[in-house]
Amino acid sequence: MGILDSIPHVHAVPSHRPWPRVVVAEAGWRAAVDELAAGRLTLLGLWGEPAVVHMALLDEAVAEIAVVTYECAAGSFPSVARHHPPALRLERTIHDLFGLTSTSADDVRPWLDHYVWDKSFPLGSRDAPREAVLYRFLPAEGEALHQVAVGPVHAGIIEPGHFRFTANGEHVVRLEQWLGYTHKGVESLLQGANLEAAAKLANRTSGDSAVAYAFAFARAAEAALDIEAPPHATHLRALMAELERLANHFGDIGAICNDASFALMHAQTGILRERCLRAADAAFGHRLMMDVIVPGGVVRDIAPDGIAALRTLLAEIDKVFPRLIELYDNTASLQDRTVTTGIVKTEYARQFGAGGYVGRASGRNFDARRMLAYAPYDRLSFEVPVLEAGDVNARVWIRIREVEQSVALIAQILDLMAPGEIMSALPAGHGECEGLAVTEAFRGDVLVWLRLDRELRVQRCHLRDASWFQWPLLETAIEGNIIADFPLCNKSFNCSYSGADL
Repeated sequence: MGILDSIPHVHAVPSHRPWPRVVVAEAGWRAAVDELAAGRLTLLGLWGEPAVVHMALLDEAVAEIAVVTYECAAGSFPSVARHHPPALRLERTIHDLFGLTSTSADDVRPWLDHYVWDKSFPLGSRDAPREAVLYRFLPAEGEALHQVAVGPVHAGIIEPGHFRFTANGEHVVRLEQWLGYTHKGVESLLQGANLEAAAKLANRTSGDSAVAYAFAFARAAEAALDIEAPPHATHLRALMAELERLANHFGDIGAICNDASFALMHAQTGILRERCLRAADAAFGHRLMMDVIVPGGVVRDIAPDGIAALRTLLAEIDKVFPRLIELYDNTASLQDRTVTTGIVKTEYARQFGAGGYVGRASGRNFDARRMLAYAPYDRLSFEVPVLEAGDVNARVWIRIREVEQSVALIAQILDLMAPGEIMSALPAGHGECEGLAVTEAFRGDVLVWLRLDRELRVQRCHLRDASWFQWPLLETAIEGNIIADFPLCNKSFNCSYSGADL
């Protein structure tokens, strides 16, 4: 049974690749929402345009994706979030950017709009008076409750976000987040950009996932144009993706231990992270490997001494990392802080389609590299670690096992890689076309959808970070824990502020 068999639609859009996009009437939209609410489909994304909304759906049982589109003739669309809570923040964002209203929604507060923009609905077709409104956090009732406000300015060099705790003594009854402080207008800047400029913008959506975003944007553009990157280019892309994954996992493992007052692990994993960044610079000319992956392939081959630098890095990791794993596992005071702290329930991870270590630590067996099998991962051998405990400790162990897999993948790619072309020519002329891609970043799946005009300029592009579906689970994970454990829980998620602020 196909993903669209239970969703009546008006017509399909032939220029959308590689998965189908269909336009639906209200009955079809509600049928899609019913499938989400019943747990038969997973929400991959929800985004808008001035007069339409799009919803990307995943059938995990058969690894199929489809996009359904609803035309908002009256400037509104039936609420998805009323029946499927993971859509809530995305619905609120659609209203902030386009002015489209979700009917029957339970929560219509702004999400990105902090009343500092020059106009309402900056990407929409209508305007509205600017009236500053006091943002109201959700109430919590009970005896002896008090509130603790944290942020948006935090200690240290980290992004801004506001966290409002309601607590009974030290125990958290409710946590509510409000983000949007790092809104950069990326999707607005993308409109009208040529592919070269658009790739640079996508690359900078969330700096710690620069490679993943560039990879996803390039694949979405290639899908739209119906071209493929050369095999050698796909190997180079995967090398960069796994290097980025290694660097971030090393940083996260150390930072989690540091928040549990175990600075030794922080120092040692910090050294390994720095080694990864230096190897990336030696191989690809930039510590974060920015602006190397572009639609059609990559702009540069690996440096002459790059392979040697990567093999040296792997040897150092193989020598040092096992001892660090043993140290983590045998430090009782550290285990006391991480085991059973910040548990994400399995049913929540599945309902929200949580990706990366957040989902896999809570039993959701999803990895875009394997389930959607894009090049070159469709020809590589690797395992996807999954645990059930769902606590901080499980999220650390998923990272540990993924480090081991990334090391093995890099070694495998280096052995398979052979010289070859690094760029496929883009078509000189092309009709309007659309593409969708999903890649696996270190924290989970990144989705990019775009539409190109005849001059290969971006008409509309949507970028969805894994954090959209992870941030709400952090609110559930801290409930019943003490406020002092929040930094530990937060770091074990390490959600992106920038990636969720568009």
